Amino acid sequence: MSDVRRAPGDPGRVTVQEAAVRTGHGTNGNAADSRTDAVLLDVREPHEWQAGHVPWAVHLPLSALTAGAGLPAEARARSLVVICRSGNRSREAAELLAARGADVVDVTGGMRDWAGAGLPVVDARGGNGTVA
Repeated sequence: MSDVRRAPGDPGRVTVQEAAVRTGHGTNGNAADSRTDAVLLDVREPHEWQAGHVPWAVHLPLSALTAGAGLPAEARARSLVVICRSGNRSREAAELLAARGADVVDVTGGMRDWAGAGLPVVDARGGNGTVA
């Protein structure tokens, strides 16, 4: 796997394919049924989330996280796989969360690569989403 840690507390990085497997999207396509240990945490802004996000992902914008917001209940005490649009904000969020003691990796290529790999993306109403 590509999430080899370079230093203690330094978050690893994973591909979208590895992220899909860790969060249950790579098995039968239904993360809610797979009950994996890892949760996909989307750190994009609300308008990006509404345009398109991964089903069963948890939303916490990086702006809220950097302002001191805690993790949503469904993401607490779980391994985190952090995603954004391209991988830059998720890297920042993963470093911040690792410093807070979280078990975390970020997704290289972000939602762009996720959608490009044909993995599921839904909009705020559950229809086909787009990456904004």
